[in-house]
Amino acid sequence: MKIYKTAVLPRDFEANGVACGLKRSHKLDLALFYSLRPAKAACQFTTNKILAAPILLDREHLKYSRSFRAIIVNSGNANCFTAEAGLKDARQTVTALSAALKVKTASILVSSTGIIGRRLPVQKIKQATPGLVAGLSRQGINKAGQAIMTTDKFAKAVSAEFEARGAVVRICGVAKGAGMIAPNMATMLAFILTDANISGDALKGALKSAVGNSFNCITVDGCMSTNDSLILLANSAAENDLITQKGKDFHAFRRALNYVCLELAKMIVRDAEGATKFIQIKVRNARDFYEARKIALCIANSNLFKTAIYGRNPNFGRIVAACGASGVDIKERDLKIKASPLDKREIFVEVAVNRGKSCATVYTSDLTPEYIKINAEYN
Repeated sequence: MKIYKTAVLPRDFEANGVACGLKRSHKLDLALFYSLRPAKAACQFTTNKILAAPILLDREHLKYSRSFRAIIVNSGNANCFTAEAGLKDARQTVTALSAALKVKTASILVSSTGIIGRRLPVQKIKQATPGLVAGLSRQGINKAGQAIMTTDKFAKAVSAEFEARGAVVRICGVAKGAGMIAPNMATMLAFILTDANISGDALKGALKSAVGNSFNCITVDGCMSTNDSLILLANSAAENDLITQKGKDFHAFRRALNYVCLELAKMIVRDAEGATKFIQIKVRNARDFYEARKIALCIANSNLFKTAIYGRNPNFGRIVAACGASGVDIKERDLKIKASPLDKREIFVEVAVNRGKSCATVYTSDLTPEYIKINAEYN
C-alpha cells in the first residue's frame, strides 16, 4: 500500500472550493466533489434524532437512486432546526447544481456544517454555483478541503493506493471537525472518493467496518452533532476486476479504507478545539471489542480525566471511576492501569480489565480553558 499524506484524487474525480459569502471572514465556504462518471455511494450519518435538512435529502436520494455524480458542501451554516424551509433550501442548492452540471438532481448529495438554527442563505450558493462548476479540476481538491472547515485549524486529507489484479486503485479522503466530536457516528464531515470497481454490498460493508474502528473511536467533548456525514463514492474508473466481499482484493480495499478513515479521525482529534494533548486509550482483556470500546469511551468522555491530563495530574482515580461508571462488571482486583509521562504532547493510557482477550483503542484530547472560550464565543 502506498500512502500520500495529502489529498490525491482518484481517476475521473474533480473538485473545487469557492467563497460565496456564508462566512463573515470571507474564507472558502462552498465545496464541490464531482465524478466524471456515475458512482456508487455508501454513507454513514449521525444517530442524533434531530437531523439537519441535508441528511434528510440525502436519505431520500439514496433511497431512489443507485448512481451518483456529485457532493456539494457548505460551511458556515448547518441548515438544521430550520423546518420545511431548510429542506426547501437544500433542494434549491441541489437543483442549481443539477442545472450547472447537467446531471439528475437525485445523483447529487449535499452536506452542511456551521451554526444551527439559521436559515441557509441559499441565494448566495446559487449565485456561486456556476463559478464553482467552472473551476472544477483535479487540483481543486485542496480548495474543497479548505472550504468545508469551520473551527478547524488545518485541512485534513490523506490518500492511499493498492493493487487489485494489476490495476492501481486509489482512495482519497478529506474531513473537517474539531469540536462537537463524539461517537455514533463521530461528529464531523468526511468525504472519501475511490476509483475502485467494487460492488455496492462490498462498499457498504467495508465502510461500516472502517467507521467502527475509526470515527466511532474518537471523542473530543462527548457532544453529538445533527450534521454528521461520511459519504463514500466509488466510480469504477480504475477498471479493475469487480471487488466483492470475498478475496484478497476486498481485504486490500478494506485495509486501505481503514487506513484513510483512521488517519482522518486522528487528525480531527489532533485539531481538537483548545487541545494541548493527543490521548490514546487502549482497553485490553475485555470480553469483546464493543465492551472494550465502551470502557475506553467512558474514560475518554470523563471531564475529570480530561482536565487531569491537561493539568499533568497523575490522578488515576479519575480513570478508576470512569471504568466503574461504564456499566461493565469490572472487579477492582482485576483493574490494571498504566500511563506514559503526562508532560508530553502525546499521552498513552492502557487499562487491563481481565475479562477476556479483546481490546479497543479510543482517541481523545484534553479539556482546556481555550475549549471553553472557543465555544462560549461560537455564534
